Amino acid sequence: MPEITGRSWVMIAVLGLTWGGTFLIIEIALRGITPFWLAASRITLGAAMTVLVWQLRGGKLFEAPLRPAERRALVIIGLLSSAIPFMLLSWGQQFVTSGFAGVSMASVPLIVLPLAHFLVPGERMSWRRFLGFIAGFAGVVILIGGQALNSSGADFELPGRIACLAAAGCYAGSSIMMRRLPAVNPIGLSAVLLVIGAGAVIPAALVIEGLPPALDMNTLAAVAVLGLIPTAAANLLRVAVVRTAGPVFMSLVNFQVPVWSVILGAWILSEDLPGSLIWAMLLILTGVGLSQFGALRRLFTKAPA
Repeated sequence: MPEITGRSWVMIAVLGLTWGGTFLIIEIALRGITPFWLAASRITLGAAMTVLVWQLRGGKLFEAPLRPAERRALVIIGLLSSAIPFMLLSWGQQFVTSGFAGVSMASVPLIVLPLAHFLVPGERMSWRRFLGFIAGFAGVVILIGGQALNSSGADFELPGRIACLAAAGCYAGSSIMMRRLPAVNPIGLSAVLLVIGAGAVIPAALVIEGLPPALDMNTLAAVAVLGLIPTAAANLLRVAVVRTAGPVFMSLVNFQVPVWSVILGAWILSEDLPGSLIWAMLLILTGVGLSQFGALRRLFTKAPA
C-alpha cells in the first residue's frame, strides 16, 4: 500500500520546482549542443554521479537475486524512464508547439490513473480522484493558453504530436512498473536505471547526430547542471516517491512543472506572466486536493508524536 507522508509532499514540491526550471537550462545548453547529445550527456553524467553515491553507500540493489522476468523489467524501466522519452521529445518538439508539448507532459497523471487502478494494489480509481486529475489537467491547459493545442504548421506535426504523447506514456508506464518491483535500494535503482538509459541514448546520438560537438564553457556548465540536479538528484527523489507514495501521487508533479516554468520564466527571463496564472493555479490546487483528499486528511489530522 502507498504511504503518503509530509515528506512525500515536500519531495514532489522539490521535484516540481526542479523540473520546472529545467527548461531554462535546456534552452541555454541547446545553443552549443545538439538535442540527442544533450540527452546523452545529461543521462551519462547523472548515471556516473548516482553510481558513485550508490557504491559509497554499499552498492546493494535487491534484497534477493533477481529472476529473469525482473531483470527484463529493470531494462524496460530504464528505457522508458529516460532514454526513450528523452529521444521522443527531442525529435517531436521540432514539429509541435511548446504548448502542445506542455499539455502532453501534463497528461501523464491521466495515463497513470487507469493503469494504476488495474496494476498497483491500493491505487484504485475513485470519482473524486478522477475529477481531481481532470481539474488539474484543465488548469494546465488554461495556464498554457491559446497555444495549448494550436497547430505549428510543420509537415511532421502529427508524428511529432504522437512522439510527445508517447513520451508521456513512457513516463507513466515506467512509474507503474517501478512500483511493482520487489524490495530494492532506491539509490541503486536510480543508478541502474540511468546507466541503462545512457547505454541506449549514446549509440542513438552517434547514429543520428554523429560525433559530439566541441563544447564551450557555458554549454559545459549547463550540461553539468542538467546532469547533476534535474537528472541525478531528481531521479533519486522520483524513485523514492514512486516506491513509497506510489505512481499516482508521483504523477502530480506533472501539474506543477508548467506553473514553475511560467513563474521562473517571468522572474529570470522577464517574460510576461499570463493573466490566467491565478485561475490555473486554483484549478491545479483544487485538483490536487480532490485527488489526494484522503492523504491530506491523514496528514493534517495525524496526532503529534
